[in-house]
Amino acid sequence: MNSRPVFSIVLDAHLPFVRHSPQPCSPEERCFFESLSETYIPLLQVFDRLDGDHVSFRMAVSLSPTLCYMLSNERLIDRYLDYTDKQLEFGVRELEQCSADPRRRELVKHFYDQILDKRVLFTGRYEKNILKVFEYYQKKGRVELLGTGATHAFLPFFTSCPEAVQAQFEVAVAAYRGNFGKYPQGFWLPEMGWKPELDAWLRSYNFAYTLVDTHALVFARPFAEKGSFYPAKTPLGVFILGRDFYAAEDLTALVQDPLYRDNRKDAGYEFPPDQIKPFLAAGGERTGTGYKYWASGGGEFYDPLLAAEKAKEHARSFLRARVSRLQSAGELMEKTPCCFCAMKADFFGSQWYEGHQFLEALFREAGKTGEIQFMTPAEYLYKQDPADFQTLIPEFSSWGVNGYAETWLDASNDWMYRHTMQAIERMIEIAERFPNNSGLKERALNQAAREILLVMNSDWPRMLYKQEFTEHTRRQIESSLRNFTTIYEALGSSYISTEWLTHLERNDSIFPHINYRVFRRKR
Repeated sequence: MNSRPVFSIVLDAHLPFVRHSPQPCSPEERCFFESLSETYIPLLQVFDRLDGDHVSFRMAVSLSPTLCYMLSNERLIDRYLDYTDKQLEFGVRELEQCSADPRRRELVKHFYDQILDKRVLFTGRYEKNILKVFEYYQKKGRVELLGTGATHAFLPFFTSCPEAVQAQFEVAVAAYRGNFGKYPQGFWLPEMGWKPELDAWLRSYNFAYTLVDTHALVFARPFAEKGSFYPAKTPLGVFILGRDFYAAEDLTALVQDPLYRDNRKDAGYEFPPDQIKPFLAAGGERTGTGYKYWASGGGEFYDPLLAAEKAKEHARSFLRARVSRLQSAGELMEKTPCCFCAMKADFFGSQWYEGHQFLEALFREAGKTGEIQFMTPAEYLYKQDPADFQTLIPEFSSWGVNGYAETWLDASNDWMYRHTMQAIERMIEIAERFPNNSGLKERALNQAAREILLVMNSDWPRMLYKQEFTEHTRRQIESSLRNFTTIYEALGSSYISTEWLTHLERNDSIFPHINYRVFRRKR
């Protein structure tokens, strides 16, 4: 082994698009608000503290175009601030009501102070634009921002329709350039969905590398001689990095510790309705307040100090395990082994409340021991000799249940694909039939392209598979398909309602500069 082993953290930051709703704080909006408060702002706070203390850290983050659009949407940001105001008002009332219970009052104050600090930071230093903060740390060389599909589509399902894959790449690249002013080196395959046909697409769009799940290399042709500890390359020269299965499994197991906060229990679902009025939906439906008082162990109040110490302890043990595995691998290799730990960004925060404390402790501990070095994927690849990379073809794979595609295709969601594929074929047809239109017809064609991209989102079949918000999910799918079909038929009759189209453009306003010609066939 030539040098210290390398650890590389890669986070997939993505949320499905939130349509404009006349009713503020809809379920999909609350999901976005919670992710912003519990995942993305805390992650940047970790960066700020580490940078301020001159602690070296490196990380890669894939910010999906869908999430980037929502993070820069003024209407959503204003509603987010209204949501945090409600949280603060609730906290003030809670502090008054639990004055006789010192333990609970201390916990309420803990959450109240955190919400207030995040709000002040977001509106002050971050100027309501965290994309600029991510870009700042990318320019400093601390963070690498990867590209990904326009609407996080599960790409293996659409390789039989090249125009659909082309649209996902074209719109994604344009969005990345618009947000960060440069071209990404790496491409995050949504849901880590790999299929050999994607090799040509990655090469044609000049992406240097991508990541695949572990078994994509284990069952590669030929098999990966160095497993997931070292990069490989495809026949067309795209570098392949393998996700470390055991790192992901170890992290998932940590969340179960009884000292950590139970993110499933919220005061909004436990208190009488008159105490949570600001968080009652229009139909009286209860919603989360962000105040969660219970530890995962059950029956015990959450203790932030004990949980923070446990996160540090887990960071130390997790780091020792990674060092041990990498050193063992290094003894069998002439090259520097690397652990690529790829996770959903929402795992750290929305799912695991103490996840950010864990990440911070991980970087600090590594700085003390010096046994391992953190690098971004591009930084690690730059230090290797590509001539040493084995050429292979990874196996079809994803990071879904059982590692293939059943999460996105089973009896719960298979109905949507015949409608989606028919709509894609019709989109290609009208893009070919109206190649040079302008004015109202061009607006309609652009909106049709938006609806097609939205229905391709991998979140919809995944949520149907897991039976999460199934009614809402079906409405999203059916709404996009219905909107597209209306436009398709209107183009055939040469009559388009300007009022209806304007209303639709306001509701489904993602990708404001989209050009429907991305669905035209390559000549």
